[in-house]
Amino acid sequence: MDFRHRVLPFYMTYPGQYGLQSDREVLRDLEYLQQCYPGEVKRYQSRISQILDKMDYEGSMIYDEYPDRYSLERLARSILTVLRREESEREPDREEPEEKWEWVYGLVVVLLHDEVYKRRHGGRRGFISFS
Repeated sequence: MDFRHRVLPFYMTYPGQYGLQSDREVLRDLEYLQQCYPGEVKRYQSRISQILDKMDYEGSMIYDEYPDRYSLERLARSILTVLRREESEREPDREEPEEKWEWVYGLVVVLLHDEVYKRRHGGRRGFISFS
């Protein structure tokens, strides 16, 4: 098959729109979309970023070529424990149902993986500032 005369869809002719993006462009998009997170999720993201700051050093497991899944899960569980404790300190009279924390654990795992990805690919920590 002769690929020199292949017809491209119209959207593929725009530079940078649907073609391969650099890591910097991908991270910029990710950080912009993170600005759209709801308030509670932003708070969790910020706290996860602060916790990962302590693990951001040369040789850290977050920079392993293939980070150990169980280590990441253990880190997510410890972050969840921190978030639960802080939530109970902020509102001591409020009892949160256990179902909420099961759901928040899944959210913490996703936010943790996003933050690790950003750090591994040279992204800024936490949220980008547009001001």
